[in-house]
Amino acid sequence: MFGPAQLLRLLHINRVLVRHGLDEIVFATHLFRPVAFLRHLLPWNWVPRQQQHLSPGARIRLTLEDLGPIFVKFGQMLSTRRDLLPDDIALELAKLQDQVPPFPGEQARAIVEKAYGQPVENLFTEFSPEPLASASVAQVHTARLLNGREVVVKVLRPGIDKVIRRDVQLLYIIASLAQRYWKEGRRLRPLEVVAEYEKTIFDELDLIREAANASQLRHNFKDSPILYVPEVFWPETRRNVLVMERIRGIPVGDIAELRRRGVDMKKLSERGVEVFFTQVFRDSFFHADMHPGNIFVNADDPADPRYIAVDFGIIGTLNPTDQHYLAENFLAFFHRDYRRVAELHIESGWVPAETRVDEFESAIRTVSEPIFDRPLKDISFGGFLLTLFQTARRFNMEVQPQLVLLQKTLLNIEGLGRQLDPELDLWKTAKPFLESWMRARVGPRSVFNRIKYYIPRWADQTPDLPNLIYGLLRKANGGELTVQLQKQEMAQLRQEMRRANRRNFHSGVGAALMISAAVLLGFDAQQPVSFLNAPLLTWLLGGIGVGLLISAWPTDG
Repeated sequence: MFGPAQLLRLLHINRVLVRHGLDEIVFATHLFRPVAFLRHLLPWNWVPRQQQHLSPGARIRLTLEDLGPIFVKFGQMLSTRRDLLPDDIALELAKLQDQVPPFPGEQARAIVEKAYGQPVENLFTEFSPEPLASASVAQVHTARLLNGREVVVKVLRPGIDKVIRRDVQLLYIIASLAQRYWKEGRRLRPLEVVAEYEKTIFDELDLIREAANASQLRHNFKDSPILYVPEVFWPETRRNVLVMERIRGIPVGDIAELRRRGVDMKKLSERGVEVFFTQVFRDSFFHADMHPGNIFVNADDPADPRYIAVDFGIIGTLNPTDQHYLAENFLAFFHRDYRRVAELHIESGWVPAETRVDEFESAIRTVSEPIFDRPLKDISFGGFLLTLFQTARRFNMEVQPQLVLLQKTLLNIEGLGRQLDPELDLWKTAKPFLESWMRARVGPRSVFNRIKYYIPRWADQTPDLPNLIYGLLRKANGGELTVQLQKQEMAQLRQEMRRANRRNFHSGVGAALMISAAVLLGFDAQQPVSFLNAPLLTWLLGGIGVGLLISAWPTDG
């Protein structure tokens, strides 16, 4: 339940809402709606407030900034959803991507020097005190290494661990209450979702982990024409300081500049979809924070644009089972095979096993058919997912916490695609890639690749075979193997005795029933002795007797 710290945090949230003129949100909640009229009696509403002249979007942005990193990240995600928000609010929230108020440069310098245990001058010939970008968890400064390489230095915000831990504890309390008292709590599994988010957000606070993520993604897209990942400088990287190659590109959200440079927007949007599906299905390792502040475009060749990614604190992965089911779901969906979609949901355990396939198929068809063959500008994938989840609720579909990051990333991709090329057909772009991936998974090439994968293991284990055989023979000679075999034989013997007892019982009862049937048949002196005109009871007893005798007949097994 709420402790003093959580209650103070809730009071702080309400105070921030009031300070930025958003106290109508507080009084719009179910708890305070009956006393909403009191808002007009509060003293701070009698005079114009400092933020009164600001737009609603600006006030919402300032509120999220004051509330901390978890709320800022929520605003970042919303900023890509122009279909869900008015343009003025979406533009203001876009500033949360890299324009969060910075902390002082001198403080960043002190953090760097403490991490290295030496003055900045011993590592960099230049270190800019002015941040290049500032986000909710860290900020970035430009610098130059002693060898002349231009780099960026990412520094965690001081005390950020404590702030995030406090808000995550509050989320756990809210999720616990929801799971206990909300009728949808069990299906939506809020505690598991928060646990997944907690792991993700605390991983983001370890910059060594982020550096490892960046190195893996760079390896996955080495020499790729569609995505570039900057180099990590490992000797200079610490848990709260990350040093990477400095990149230069056009922010993907700067549509005006991309158009001015003559960038092929259609190709750029299609490559964004390709980057996403390649990461998810080829590598099962995807950048899960793909808001516009983390994506740039190399437009040196406008006809052949290339993405540049930064900020690898949040990375998503899928296990092979989820990856396979997800790919099959997408393919069945692209082919409008809604029955297969329904079957896959049941096979994967995402909906209960007793769900009627035909009913679930019909519900999915009703939601999905209206959006096919339409460009992205005419549909809202976020709205589609919302409707799909509402439909799935009727069938007790449980939220899969391991897929939450993927859903968030897919919504980000749609938001980017909507800005770059509203005519983008998300389905036609993704379909060939997934079909090729599935062929590679189940075709001869897949079998060959698996054999190739296991050959080194087999080769590694082959030298141990003589020792294994020797050990087996030694056990046999020492009687250990005999004891083990005897135990197995005794277990088999006991099992066979139980089977024999059952057969004896069945044969005895079967014979008795057949004798009873014959006796009943013989009692009827008025009729010739024939099974054709025997009474029903005789037939019943004789049939059961024959069945029991057949079940008792010994077999080779």
